[in-house]
Amino acid sequence: MNDTIPSPSAALDLDELSLDRPSSVYDRIREDIIEGRIPADARLKVRDLAARYAVSTNPVREALQQLRGEGFVVISPNRGARVRPIDETFLRDTNEIELLIEPYLTRWFADVVTNEDIARLEAIQNEFEALNFTDMARNSELDTQFHWLVYERHPNQHILDLWWRHREILGAVTRHFPTALSRQAAVLEEHRALIACLKAHDSAGAEAVMVKHVSGSGRHMMQQIRSIKTR
Repeated sequence: MNDTIPSPSAALDLDELSLDRPSSVYDRIREDIIEGRIPADARLKVRDLAARYAVSTNPVREALQQLRGEGFVVISPNRGARVRPIDETFLRDTNEIELLIEPYLTRWFADVVTNEDIARLEAIQNEFEALNFTDMARNSELDTQFHWLVYERHPNQHILDLWWRHREILGAVTRHFPTALSRQAAVLEEHRALIACLKAHDSAGAEAVMVKHVSGSGRHMMQQIRSIKTR
């Protein structure tokens, strides 16, 4: 996971992956919340949002309910809909869910990985290392390709959809954070360790590497958001 794709499907084309191309009212509201264009605790009035995005009120209501389910929006009887702050607690909770999802998917993949898969992972990792975090946008794309290659063939579409939603949240929030040199080195090392375990079909080892990888990413995010608070 890089600390700094639309929802996965069986036919997902990696060229379509993007954190910057919202395509629905739901996507656009979510992106505006993440980017701070709609600030934390802001009141979300359906008619105002419909006018803002030039749509009818029905898709706005549907979008707010979906965003409520993902934790972006809080809806209460007396205050209506408001933006929930994307704070340390929110990021921690999301990362904890990723700690359940990603190691499980990785362990499954270790039993079905092919030589072709390994070759593709190594090619992605070689480019990742060659960039050495000098192009963060490209690093993010490569990191997504790396992880998606590990997860894409899992038969449980609900898990893949959940992974994507959380990855998008974390990626969009942390794209503005610098990646510490120590974390950069750890990411490269953990990717290589994962490839080695997958080559050996070591499912327990691959799972352990992913636990370390996701945990390290979570700690890095917490450190970054705390440093922003103290500025």
